[in-house]
Amino acid sequence: MDPDPNSTVTGFLTKYRNAQLLQLMKFYGDRLEQAIEEGVDGVSSFLTREKILSGKEHSEITELVEKGNRADSSKLLLNLVTGKGPQAQRKMWGAFVKMRHGLPKLDKILKEIEKRGSDPVRDMDVARSLSEMPSHLKDVQQKHKKMLQVQTETLRLNTVVIKEKVKIFRLIDQYTELTVISTVRDRTLVEHELLARGRDLDEWREKHLRRELEKIRADQLFYSGFSHRKSNSGNSVAVSGVPGIGKTTMVQKIVNDWATGKIYPQFQFVFSFKFRDLNAIKGRINLRNLIMDHYPDFENVLEEVWKNPEGLLFIFDGLDEFKDSIDFSDSRRDREPQFMCTDPECWCEVSDIVYSLIQHKLLPECSVLVTSRPTALHLLEKAEISVWAEILGFVGAERKEYFNRFFEDQMVAAAVFRHVEENEILYTMCYNPSYCWILALSLGPFFTEKDRTQQLVPRTITQLYSYYIYNILQNHGREIGDPRDVLLKLGEMAFTGVSQKKIVFGEGDLIQHNLQPSQFLSGFLMELLERDDSICSLVYTFPHLTIQEFVAALAQFLVAHPNNIPKLFSEDRSVNDGRFEIFLRFVAGLCSPQAESPLKKFLGPFPHQTTCGVIEWVKETLATFTGRRNLLMLHCLFESQNKALAQATVGYVEILAFDGLQLTPFDCVLLSRVIGFCDSVKELALRNCSIQREGLQQLASVLYKCRVLSLCGNNLGDSGVKLLCAALKNPDCKIERLGLDHNGLKDSCAKDLASALSTNQSLVYFNLSENSFTNESVPSLRRLIQTCKTLQWIELRYNLFRGDGVRQLESLKSLRPKLTVDISCLPSEGGSGPQDFQRHRNEELNQNLQTKFIQDRYSPEHLGMLGYV
Repeated sequence: MDPDPNSTVTGFLTKYRNAQLLQLMKFYGDRLEQAIEEGVDGVSSFLTREKILSGKEHSEITELVEKGNRADSSKLLLNLVTGKGPQAQRKMWGAFVKMRHGLPKLDKILKEIEKRGSDPVRDMDVARSLSEMPSHLKDVQQKHKKMLQVQTETLRLNTVVIKEKVKIFRLIDQYTELTVISTVRDRTLVEHELLARGRDLDEWREKHLRRELEKIRADQLFYSGFSHRKSNSGNSVAVSGVPGIGKTTMVQKIVNDWATGKIYPQFQFVFSFKFRDLNAIKGRINLRNLIMDHYPDFENVLEEVWKNPEGLLFIFDGLDEFKDSIDFSDSRRDREPQFMCTDPECWCEVSDIVYSLIQHKLLPECSVLVTSRPTALHLLEKAEISVWAEILGFVGAERKEYFNRFFEDQMVAAAVFRHVEENEILYTMCYNPSYCWILALSLGPFFTEKDRTQQLVPRTITQLYSYYIYNILQNHGREIGDPRDVLLKLGEMAFTGVSQKKIVFGEGDLIQHNLQPSQFLSGFLMELLERDDSICSLVYTFPHLTIQEFVAALAQFLVAHPNNIPKLFSEDRSVNDGRFEIFLRFVAGLCSPQAESPLKKFLGPFPHQTTCGVIEWVKETLATFTGRRNLLMLHCLFESQNKALAQATVGYVEILAFDGLQLTPFDCVLLSRVIGFCDSVKELALRNCSIQREGLQQLASVLYKCRVLSLCGNNLGDSGVKLLCAALKNPDCKIERLGLDHNGLKDSCAKDLASALSTNQSLVYFNLSENSFTNESVPSLRRLIQTCKTLQWIELRYNLFRGDGVRQLESLKSLRPKLTVDISCLPSEGGSGPQDFQRHRNEELNQNLQTKFIQDRYSPEHLGMLGYV
């Protein structure tokens, strides 16, 4: 709470007039509510001491905090102080300055105010006014809004399990709000983009969403408080999101809300386009004709519309689906006439029009919204984007709300969600609305049909999709002569798409794979491919990328000759972008009898030779690969649900190594499940995997099965050690070697370790180096060493022991001659901590481990794999 006397913000605040401070409050109001959530009780305490808030008001605020309603508490505080007048507001801004360094969102706002200088309300559009439209334009606007409202007021969803092929919902009834943040996280996606984000979700959500990541509502996307650019021209906004996360539905909701007068009153006209439609445009076109093709009612008024460009919003949905590349760093567009598009009547390529609108070369004062998958977001790096946003999907209670809206019977909704919630993998999938849709379609029948047994409810993604396909075949399979033949052809097209990273197919693709568009009349293909009769073209897509991957895997599994299995799996090794990872998980999952069971009625028994080939592939891969390849194998083993395979592979390999991979809690769940299939594991290497306490919590119940357990550099902390102690206390504990070095451990966990190891009968080698133990922990460490009778070597290097503590630990060597206590302290009292000695770690580790004790148990090759020699 100490003020920063050198803060330029403090200086500015003393110069601001009361009216300016009030304007800042209005401008940053929504963001300030988020920014002070984590510190609202501290702000309230400060203002109470300053007699701005009464004791009763402070109690009301803190009571909301104690109930977990921090958002409501921060809103209440701001409303109370705003109503108390200028001096109270000034005191509150002073509190903000004092607390800024502990609240990242608040610090960000204050830095923005610093940049605004002595005139903080400059360029603030708290209430933008529009010029009056002529009456005939008002008529066009009302007609335009009415048309957009009709186009966007309903959602069409495939039903699969009921007689209706498509069920239509009112958008307002079905739409569930998504969590959107006002930034785009910087991460290179080297694996499948959908599940990469899904696994990533649990890792950062609790840590960053409330503390650092600012939420932004759809109606705030063009609010200059979130803008990163200072310009008198219009704003260009980019919204990122993985497939199925709800980008297109969000655009539909934005257009519907504007048409019904709920948002964006500053825009007189909204023109929305899909890049998928724009792909069909051949040759050159101008903005006038582009609008006329989609909105013919504007034929006679566009000249007047151009006169007020600040009242125009252009929306382009699905940049990742655009066939042409738009290079925003290409300077030729700004100097060579054939690439320039500065007039709505100018004839040019579609890509030139989109470029010119986003870069404010064409109708400079207009605003643009573009959506994209993360994989295509790099195309916009050099673009003049004012606001970056990312859709995170459903967080917390939003998942449950989706199922409540999907099922009319709330008893069924509760039962389905309960099943999903109890399965960590399915629950993690639910951040994505498309996954929720698939889960609801596939799981619903198990809780509504009397002849279904809940013992067979799908537990893996492969099983889930098997029942999804089963539901389609059950409803439409008899409408075609040979569903297997059609499915195999469709699967071949799907596999070609996976290989070529292609998700949109034309009629030519269907014909090439001997699929006739007329077959859609049967209803069978209608459930596996979505037909989009857009304005400009006829295209087909799978309802979701993972459905395409599953159908591809199913077809390959059913027809693959045993000799072709190695070739099939070598596809993934030939590329580095992870395009085959989900496909391979499905292939492994189809080895599960429960995945085969619902489909064999229509597709016949699954070939045993393929199953054998997959098993051999998993064995070979686990025996010869480490790191990310092993992570893929984890998913494959879990999908297979084959206990014998897990025992034969995980129990067979010398080391199950993931060193250096950033494992999320989701990965740890899978690892735990696979280890759970085994009686024991020779070695689990998790060095520098950032699993932290959250990941260890998922693994805690199976760690006792590992003979060698390496957890170096995972920031487990003392709370993580408490979880590990349960494994050490387990009567069946097999842990012989345990590495907890470089984990931020402090004195408070020494007692827990001593207690856990007092009954342990397996531990031989224990590494606690590079932590923060001091002399205070020496009694507990002495007790640990004395009571753990099997212990022969303990490393305590580079901790914070001093003087007498060092002597007490070294004296233990005389009590147990065969015990090695390796202790090296900091060379000077002035050292800043164990981190100063990181550069010595590898050299000394090699020296210390090359002993007869280690060499007797581990071959030089094994030590080499561990990275010690």
